[in-house]
Parts: sequence; C-alpha cells; structure tokens
Amino acid sequence: MGKTTTSVNLAAALSMHNQRVLVIDLDPQGNASTALSIEHRGDVPDVYQVLVDDLPLKEIVKEVPDMPGLYCAPATIDLAGAEIELVSLVARETRLRRAINAFDSIELDYILIDCPPSLGLLTVNALVATRELLIPIQCEYYALEGLGQLLRNVDLVRAHLNPELVLSTIVLTMYDGRTRLASQVADEVRSHFADTVLNTVIPRSVRVSEAPSYGQSVMTYDPGSSGAMAYMDAAREIAYRGAAVQA
Repeated sequence: MGKTTTSVNLAAALSMHNQRVLVIDLDPQGNASTALSIEHRGDVPDVYQVLVDDLPLKEIVKEVPDMPGLYCAPATIDLAGAEIELVSLVARETRLRRAINAFDSIELDYILIDCPPSLGLLTVNALVATRELLIPIQCEYYALEGLGQLLRNVDLVRAHLNPELVLSTIVLTMYDGRTRLASQVADEVRSHFADTVLNTVIPRSVRVSEAPSYGQSVMTYDPGSSGAMAYMDAAREIAYRGAAVQA
C-alpha cells in the first residue's frame, strides 16, 4: 500500500472536498488508471504520446466515472518504452512540465503524479514538473532503506533542473498499531522530518487493498472503512496546510 494507493485515494478524497484534481499516471503498469476505472489498454491515447510525440495533455485526460472533479491521464504499457526513447529527445527532462504548463482546458486545484518505482527519466520528468514532493512511507523496516537514495536524487534534481522542488509532505501508510516495529518506524520518520510528516497515519486495511480490483478507490468502495476515513483526514490536512502556506 504505497505510492499508487496513496495517490489515488488522496485524489479521490480531495475531489470529495470539491477540489478539481488531476491524476497523471506515469507508471507503465497503469495501476492508478485501473483504480480510477480509466481505460488504458490497446490503442488508448496515453502519457507516452504526450511525452514522446508531443500530443497535448488535454487529448488524453478523462473524467473519472461517478467522481465529479476528478480526472486521470492514463498510462499504457507503451510507457515502458519511454525511458529509452526519451534519452535521445531534446529537453528530455522537461517534457512533462511543458505539457502541464500548456494544459488549460480545466482549472485544477491539484495535480498528483503517480511515479514509477524506479528513479529513471519518467520519475525525473515528474520531479522537474512539480514544486512539491509527497512521499508515502510504509511503516516497515525496508521502507526506510530506499529513502536515502530517493532524497539524494531529489537533491540532484533540485540542484540541476528544478530549484523550486521541496519535500512538502510525508504520509505514513500500512500502520499497524499492534506492532512495535510500526511505532519505531513512525517515531524515526517523525524525528527526522518533523512537521513534514502528516499527523494522520493510514492504517493497514484490507478494504484499501481490495478497492482497485473493483476499479475504485477505497473512498467509493467502502467510505466507512478505517482506510477511507484516514485518507479523508489526510486530504483535509493537506488542504489546510496548502491554505496556510498561501495565506
């Protein structure tokens, strides 16, 4: 229950707070597209064509069924080839930023980019395109191991490509209050990152894991579940923080 689950459920929760939210699926597996019930197989126009062929982003964005104000730019398996094809393209690290800057067909409050699990050119495009980085951290031992490398890459992107990039939010997920390990991981993350970490923690939840197989976020699949209520609280906290920064 990591980055895709958090991206999709935070986006759904924010849209339920009357925010207009776009999820850009930048993972070739297309899991965010699946969870939002957006077609992403066959010859569906997708993020690959935006990055490689300069197709305007508005040509691929679809509204999520039964979720007013929530939109998705889908990924197909074609995106797997983009890592290689981007290497030879001009301004390869800024192609997603250009596409987002040119997108004007919907006035948006939030854009969430669901990155692939690797730190390749797709992820670099996401880090260059945005001002804020949100990291979900699972409350498990191995989750902390890759964090150092990720933050080193963020520093490189900030130094060379996007000086505006900041780590603004950390969300603790898969929290099991019955285990000492989960509490230790949470305490360690909070001691390192202080106010960057949301007060809301996302509990380990079967309902959250089940929801994507029904083409839904947990927000619509089981809105009364502990996972859905936690994501709703997290979205509210993110919105309040954003309002405080703008004030």
